[in-house]
Amino acid sequence: RKLIASLLIVFGGFTVANAQEAPENPNAAKIKFDNTTIDYGTIQKGADGNRVFTFVNEGKEPLILNSVRASCGCTTPKWTREPVAPGEQGVINVRYDTKRVGNFTKTITVQSNASNGTVTLMIKGKILDAPKEQTTPMKKEDSKISNTKG
Repeated sequence: RKLIASLLIVFGGFTVANAQEAPENPNAAKIKFDNTTIDYGTIQKGADGNRVFTFVNEGKEPLILNSVRASCGCTTPKWTREPVAPGEQGVINVRYDTKRVGNFTKTITVQSNASNGTVTLMIKGKILDAPKEQTTPMKKEDSKISNTKG
């Protein structure tokens, strides 16, 4: 019984030791964004919805963006597909559909081979409906329909 208990303790110790994460690669790519939130502010319906997130590879190995996904179909990201060398800059262009009126907050999830692998970016703002064209009201005389026979 003592032998079985000892083996279970030793086996348990190995399991815990193997479950710990491997040490971080000190040379790994590291993604650093200038800004992780872009505020569009208050803009008119149909205004330019394009914005740019800029990042730098602060690591010692090439940075590769594996996936860039928006939280909904109203936001379209396009990104640097080539590996970004250490010290070099890359971009993620984001286009929000400004035909949608009202407040918005959307996220873009960036997955890469960087030591800080997943980064969440955010866009937010408010879209105002375009002002209505002003029409002059009709005069009462213009709105009457003539019933006279001619």
